[in-house]
Amino acid sequence: MKKGRTLLLGLLAVLVLPFGISLAEDPPGEKTKEKYTWRTAPRHSSGVAPDPVALKNQAVIMVMAANTFGWRGYFAVHPWVIFKRAGETSYSRYDVVGWGGGNVVRKNYALPDGLWFGSKPQVLVDQRGEAAAQLIPQIEAAIQSYPFPSTYRSYPGPNSNTFVAHIGREVPDLDLDMPANAIGKDYRRITNPVGMSSSGQGFQANLLGVFGFSVGLEEGIELNLLGLNVGIDFNRPALRLPSIGRLGMDNVAQPETDAGAETAEADGTKVVQ
Repeated sequence: MKKGRTLLLGLLAVLVLPFGISLAEDPPGEKTKEKYTWRTAPRHSSGVAPDPVALKNQAVIMVMAANTFGWRGYFAVHPWVIFKRAGETSYSRYDVVGWGGGNVVRKNYALPDGLWFGSKPQVLVDQRGEAAAQLIPQIEAAIQSYPFPSTYRSYPGPNSNTFVAHIGREVPDLDLDMPANAIGKDYRRITNPVGMSSSGQGFQANLLGVFGFSVGLEEGIELNLLGLNVGIDFNRPALRLPSIGRLGMDNVAQPETDAGAETAEADGTKVVQ
């Protein structure tokens, strides 16, 4: 009985401590974006995506995620995907947005790499060249096959993370590794509790996104309890923690320069540090 209580307290500490760390690093009273409202929060380009004109002759795919607005930013992120084919000079952006009614899958709702209501996006996937060109039709098919186009629930899902996770499952060569604080990525219908993980390269068992686990090359081992995820990534050593997302080695990085990237990434390999 005592061991069970100790184990439970340890698990609760692992789930709650990252939230405390997040608060300590970014106190609510000093949180700049809390001075904004939904209407006034900046949404200009973050400069994260490469210039599509400079890379006109190259296909590009990027998946990004930024902290959600206000207090939710301590817990979760909002992700989206952008891409362009060789010859195109602008990106197409797709993400799920819950307000507004109708189809929640939006095209070009915001700038390709725009701040998400004040939060700068982090790059989760950066693929270019021929490999990216081959994946774009698969991504478009995955967008069309999203099973919840008219349903949105911020918790536990389906939401924007559920949408991007669906793309990852349908396009495993995307090598998508969603962070632990992407609440909703593990959401599954009660009638379909077992299947591929969000990377499309692992195994997952989950009940409605609130209880389960994932095991895979990209995500390592991850436990989901009440929508909060904790685990270990062995591929790029790091802890996977709620609120924080990832603590350890970065998984994906942008090229240092667009020009260098066009040459270095001509074979379409994934950009990693």
